[in-house]
Amino acid sequence: MKANATCIACLLNKQEKNIRPFQDEKKKSDYLHEVLKLLYEHGQSHSSPWLFMKIEEIYSKYYEPIMDYPAIKHKYNQFMLSKEPVIEANIRKADDIIASCIQYVCAGNYIDFGAMSKVDDSILDQMLCKAQSETVPADQLSLFKSELAPAKTLVYLTDNCGEIVMDKLFIKILKEEYPDLAITVIVRGGLALNDATMEDADEVGLTNLVPCIGNGSKLTGTDLCGINEESRNALMNADIIISKGQGNFEGLYGEGLQPYFLFLCKCELFVRRFGLKQFSSVFAREDHIHIVSGE
Repeated sequence: MKANATCIACLLNKQEKNIRPFQDEKKKSDYLHEVLKLLYEHGQSHSSPWLFMKIEEIYSKYYEPIMDYPAIKHKYNQFMLSKEPVIEANIRKADDIIASCIQYVCAGNYIDFGAMSKVDDSILDQMLCKAQSETVPADQLSLFKSELAPAKTLVYLTDNCGEIVMDKLFIKILKEEYPDLAITVIVRGGLALNDATMEDADEVGLTNLVPCIGNGSKLTGTDLCGINEESRNALMNADIIISKGQGNFEGLYGEGLQPYFLFLCKCELFVRRFGLKQFSSVFAREDHIHIVSGE
């Protein structure tokens, strides 16, 4: 999915806010001009995650990193691991164990330093507390279960740190409910904001549960042309794909794979795109996705 005007404006505005505290005006001007050149030349032909990755490369030529993402990722991995026993108990007591997994997986998608300027721990706590009150579309849940029953392979695309603990719980339940289903997890191939990588999969114990592979890319999304052959082949041959997060949606929507998308609408564009309130969840197979606005 190509970046639209809203994405391009948001990317530029974020860069201006990032460098606003710095004093060297010429350096700031040079940096923004280089970002503008990138957006002018590639803004209409690439996705927002690709543009963001290239902006990060430009930023590194001018400034030191804004945030210590390895430390942030460790913090939220440990925070969610501390919540795991209670959440798992809640899931196992639910009337519909699969629906409950989806509710918590979507709540965990709040931990996103790309779509939002900050992550508020109190809001995260609230979202986890009320997760089981959120609605999972009955038609999509039924469709998902009907596909799980005969499926042989499932590929699970993760998104952020921390929420990968919820992914682990979901996968654990899927393995119990569908023991013949071979599940493969794909994480980012390198540091990409607070997105989950192999280090995060190791830290939360996901690598002990199912095969996990890095996709060979530092993109905060999934571009089929930009990931390694192992990941691409896994996606192309999967019976079912679960795609987490806004970035993966932007990369995979319209690519013909018909994944099940799971995410929260966090940024202004996604709120308008789906006609939902901020932090509302989306769970649907691609051909059942309803976009109300392209802008």
